[in-house]
Amino acid sequence: MDVLDRLLSGLRGVCAGFTDKRRGKRLTYSMGDIGMSAFSLFFAQSESFLSHQRQLAERQGSSNCRTLFGMVNIPTDAHIRVMLDAVRPEELQPAFDQMLAMLVDRGGLKAFERLGGRTLIALDGTEYFTSCKLGCARCQTRKRAKGKIECYHSMLAATIVAPGHDMAVPLMPEFISPRDGAAKQDCENVAAKRWLASHGQRVAGLRPVYLGDALFACQPLAMAVLDTGADFLFVTKPGTNKALWSFVEGATPEELVETRKNPAGKRQTCRYSWIERIPLREGKGALAVTWIAVAIAGARGKASYTGSFVTSLPVDADNVAEIVACARARWKIENESFNVLKNNGYHLEHNYGHGKNNLAMVFATMNMLAFAIHVVADCLDDLWKAARRAKGSRKRFFEHIRTLCAYLVFPTWGAVMRTLIEGKPPPDVEKAFAA
Repeated sequence: MDVLDRLLSGLRGVCAGFTDKRRGKRLTYSMGDIGMSAFSLFFAQSESFLSHQRQLAERQGSSNCRTLFGMVNIPTDAHIRVMLDAVRPEELQPAFDQMLAMLVDRGGLKAFERLGGRTLIALDGTEYFTSCKLGCARCQTRKRAKGKIECYHSMLAATIVAPGHDMAVPLMPEFISPRDGAAKQDCENVAAKRWLASHGQRVAGLRPVYLGDALFACQPLAMAVLDTGADFLFVTKPGTNKALWSFVEGATPEELVETRKNPAGKRQTCRYSWIERIPLREGKGALAVTWIAVAIAGARGKASYTGSFVTSLPVDADNVAEIVACARARWKIENESFNVLKNNGYHLEHNYGHGKNNLAMVFATMNMLAFAIHVVADCLDDLWKAARRAKGSRKRFFEHIRTLCAYLVFPTWGAVMRTLIEGKPPPDVEKAFAA
């Protein structure tokens, strides 16, 4: 379990450096304990995790908080919320950096590479909290029926995806929230520019190609991508980008038709069209892009999918099919990331604590970090992967971890995984429980 141990150890160091406004010298709980206590809930996918560990500590003199997460003391839930409300979510960035570096250094990112060693990073916004009763300084607001004001939180997520790969790796998000001195509310597009400005150079070594929906297919955001040395591959639709679509209607595209079998073994025909050097907008200084369209039909000629995209990548008959496959992988940020985070154990939209300033954002960031570390373990850690196979679905895997850790204190994560694989705990763990 070297992968997981290193990542959790690094996270402890990050939490130890969290903003701490306390001034006393004799403090019962360190920021490391406070941060890891909060993170453990998301890692174990259990809101009751700390309660169970307090009971274990009383009965057995130790807990999994100490042995698995490296904590000395377990703070109260209320104290965790108060202390983390002052922490900026950006303070967790080093933990995301460590996670990504491990994935790269140990070859885990190779399986995600496409287009000759490029990495696809999908950008998309999502909400993770709404309430007409609860709000904070970082909430956005909107009017609902009968004049009600709804508060909500949202973020711009960046996620590594790949066609043909069933995993997705979340990176540090950019939160969409009121900005000091801004006349308008923050939005996805502006947040995407901030993300690129903050993280574009950090991930430049991955040779990224950024994916996004039609909202991002505009010159300011396309230029923001190019300024980082990367490329873009964005959706475009008729009715948007009027100058581009006007050009498309009057031009003769290059075409390629392929017949192949889909993953279900059924024959389908793919018709690709593309036009190079089309202006993305009207007026002087318009960026020249390549427009691509695809239409996929079944054996009887009925269309099953149509789509169109704009890109800064060079396009020809040799790579157009792969480029389209990469563009369509944008949906994986919804299916393999947001759907998992909201509906498969992480409960991203649950209110774990709102706070007055940063708490909701910090908890959302920790939740995404827990998911990212789980994905890295899925890719790199053999013992973790064996335990996943032994228990089948993700849901069952974490159900077993929660149950085991509620009653037994394990010396290492390796002991937890071996218990899942073998169906019984190590003798020393069983002996401590019996005592």
